[in-house]
Amino acid sequence: VRLVESGGGLVQPGGSLRLSCTASGLRFNTYNMGWFRQAPGKEREGISCISWAGGTTSYADSVTGRFTISRDNAKNTLYLQMNTLKPEDTAMYYCAAGLACSGRAISDKGVGYWGQGTQVTVSS
Repeated sequence: VRLVESGGGLVQPGGSLRLSCTASGLRFNTYNMGWFRQAPGKEREGISCISWAGGTTSYADSVTGRFTISRDNAKNTLYLQMNTLKPEDTAMYYCAAGLACSGRAISDKGVGYWGQGTQVTVSS
């Protein structure tokens, strides 16, 4: 199983980025998917998840209204559209497969697979 993130980079405050996570080796359309991030010296934070069919999504308070999660099961790809980025969004972003996604807090419990991460840096 491989989860490969892409789309990270350096962006100015207020800017946008779209992260992608392409999956292989698993039946993507049967897995809930999520995005987590970890900044240096901080704990990993679950920021968004989406159910296997896309009918349920959930967001951390820190990103609600700015980030949008989506998926294309035909392409085995997960997305995270990030708008109005802030310096505090700077972190390594990871996609994950297998977590619960019920519209509540996003936990890494149940995650079976992780990507290698893509760095997002928000700075002027």
